[in-house]
Amino acid sequence: MNVKFRSLIGILFLSLFSWFSGQAQIKEKVFLHESCQPKSHIKSELNEAQYVLIGGVPQWVTIKGKDCSNPIVLMVHGGPGNPLSMYHDSLFQDFEENFTIVHWDQRGSGRTYLAQFEAEELTLDMITNNNLSVDLLVKDGLEVSDYIRNRLGQEKIIISGASWGSFLATKMVHAAPNTFHFYVGLSQLVNGSKNYTKSYQKVKTIAVERGDKAALDILNKMGPPSWSHPSSFGKLRRIIRRYESETASNPVQWKVSKEYLSEFSDSRYSMFSEEFSFLKFIGLNGDGMINDVALDACCINLKIPIYIIQGDKDLLTVPEVTKEFFEEIVASDKEYIQIENSGHDANMDMLGMQLDMLKAGAAKYIKKE
Repeated sequence: MNVKFRSLIGILFLSLFSWFSGQAQIKEKVFLHESCQPKSHIKSELNEAQYVLIGGVPQWVTIKGKDCSNPIVLMVHGGPGNPLSMYHDSLFQDFEENFTIVHWDQRGSGRTYLAQFEAEELTLDMITNNNLSVDLLVKDGLEVSDYIRNRLGQEKIIISGASWGSFLATKMVHAAPNTFHFYVGLSQLVNGSKNYTKSYQKVKTIAVERGDKAALDILNKMGPPSWSHPSSFGKLRRIIRRYESETASNPVQWKVSKEYLSEFSDSRYSMFSEEFSFLKFIGLNGDGMINDVALDACCINLKIPIYIIQGDKDLLTVPEVTKEFFEEIVASDKEYIQIENSGHDANMDMLGMQLDMLKAGAAKYIKKE
């Protein structure tokens, strides 16, 4: 049975129970994977891609690996609204030799968005009448973590996140440290207000030094944060991408896996899901989830080992803010790794360091049976 047909069956099955979701959360019974059964003689590779009922919503979860006994890594994607599942083969296939890699399309993102919304366009009503909050996504993430642990028969997993995903993963670690072996963060998002203020200042300084009149006109017109109009964030991000493309080296080749090509050509998947999540993050009037992004105010006591990987040319989650937060963290162990000539978006050097830190953490903190 192919993945798309299996997914359709999953959605139809879950829809039979959808009338419960407003009153009570339904949890599917999770069966241990046949390759993970005690004394199992089945040693097949793990390759699952399906909808799982999380928080009353069918959410897309993929599991890929070579051996069920390998440590599990939950990759928490950024954005919000930028799932990594469709890029797994080009970015994370090498990770499978040592780890079982799990991707989760968050509520409002990717294939989970497709299961949530049938509308062919994104409407104001969809944005205003559908809840998406930090607390809800943290709760979803912990439920996904429990599903993975039960499905693969391991008491704890590793968690790794980049950008928005680093913030969400840190919140999950803070809420349930006993669920995770250790954490690996990339381009750590710390505090919405502080990150964007420092980012704006740094980008404007570069624009002045370069005599970049076009960028300065945009930056001066919108002024420093906080902003009430969502377009201000997009304008800053476009300038950042242009500047980082000129300074960061060894870029990643973002190749869409073949099983996602049809969705990638669907505007609901490739455009509307990202816009929905972005607008819920920023808010239509400066009232989005970004106001709840403040790890330095809530989450410095993390209780598990922490690795943070930071690009020295990152103009969005700037190193100064990341390093200040890192110094405040109270953890059983922690390490800050700065990558030269790397910006906010991961390049091959950052991905290589992510794999290295996963290997180092697994060797140090996970006991072999």
